[in-house]
Amino acid sequence: MSKTPIYDFVSRYASSDPVRMHMPGHKGKGEKYDITEIDGADVLYNATGIIYESRKNASRLFGTYDTFYSAEGSTLAIKAMLALVTAGKKDKTVLASRNAHKAFLYGCALLDIAPVWMYPDNFTDICRCEITADKVEENLLHTKPCAVYITSPDYLGNQADIPAIAKVCKKYGVPLLVDNAHGAYTAFLKESEHPIHQGADMCCDSAHKTLPVLTGGAYLHISESGKEYAEHAESSLAMFASTSPSYLILASLDKCNAYLEDGYGEKLAQTVKEVSAAKERLSLAGYEILGSEKIKITFSALKKGYTGLDIQKILVENNIFPEFTSHSHAVLMVTPENTKEDMRRVVDLLVSLPDRESILPSARTLSEGEAVLTPREAMLSLKETVSVKDALGRICATPSVSCPPAVPVAVCGERITEEHIRLFEQYGTEKIEVVI
Repeated sequence: MSKTPIYDFVSRYASSDPVRMHMPGHKGKGEKYDITEIDGADVLYNATGIIYESRKNASRLFGTYDTFYSAEGSTLAIKAMLALVTAGKKDKTVLASRNAHKAFLYGCALLDIAPVWMYPDNFTDICRCEITADKVEENLLHTKPCAVYITSPDYLGNQADIPAIAKVCKKYGVPLLVDNAHGAYTAFLKESEHPIHQGADMCCDSAHKTLPVLTGGAYLHISESGKEYAEHAESSLAMFASTSPSYLILASLDKCNAYLEDGYGEKLAQTVKEVSAAKERLSLAGYEILGSEKIKITFSALKKGYTGLDIQKILVENNIFPEFTSHSHAVLMVTPENTKEDMRRVVDLLVSLPDRESILPSARTLSEGEAVLTPREAMLSLKETVSVKDALGRICATPSVSCPPAVPVAVCGERITEEHIRLFEQYGTEKIEVVI
């Protein structure tokens, strides 16, 4: 069995001097590896050849019952998971943590799902929603949703207690879905922290976020406990996917299998050590280190007198580009492809910043919203764009937030409150779409 059947096929084809009487229109000029589903290239969501072989390699490496590829990110996998768990159900409700990515809401709108939100006991940030097993059980005592849906790790590097949450879900006979977009690497830690190994029935991984894969490459993983969903996974993915998948992305997913087999665990372990050392240096310099993720550095510099936006400006001026910053936080995503010199440059710069007068954190409360319309009704309604300051009392029509962090301040269908407006302003959102 080839380690990289897709990449091997594309390479052979590109080097054979073919007459390209097929799409795409550039005919290999400029990008010779960019092909379409020609003879021998297999079909992504009816895979029997090289794609099937490649994704079975991925399934073996990740230790799943089955793994499927997405060339359209975790967004596609999220929609497919929702379609699989709600198929044939009349009461389409999903119990979800409030920090769900807006892709989840798009899936709810398309499938006419009513989300039931779980809020943390102490709300501090829309990106952060520390849902406990007790919180899940508290909700399952009163409702029987089609699934429980959580995000772990979240954008700030916080990880949920998935084993405990999975145990509660199994007790009540409800499948557990995890948005693990930021955690593909967790399967290869010395002790796996991957949701599939911790009891989730299905999860998505954005391979491109933490593995050497082109942007858009992602996985839909199915565990042994969720194997009933595997039979229809391809058709659920196909329902939302392009019929022209990128073979550049597929080949990069394929090549990643060989990368994962070639000493990746050791490289990752070394990166974990380097990130831990970087966090220790930053902590000693007065930065507040947040989150539990092992290769993500999330910190607050407010006590040192810098907002996250101040930190971004300083980093960018030095040709260093963070993943995400807000008033309170800065997020740096690290992988084994970052060099020791990368880490040294970043940490040396941050440690060298002089202390200034400390800054108080912004109040970021968010109460449970009033759902006036379902996400589907709101998103498919007639809309108008208004300034945030004029939106009080209006019904939110779309998730008006950029990516990152892509966690909606107001859920589409909710009435906009003063709390929402404060958060919109803090995240720099000036205009939003509301229902007419």
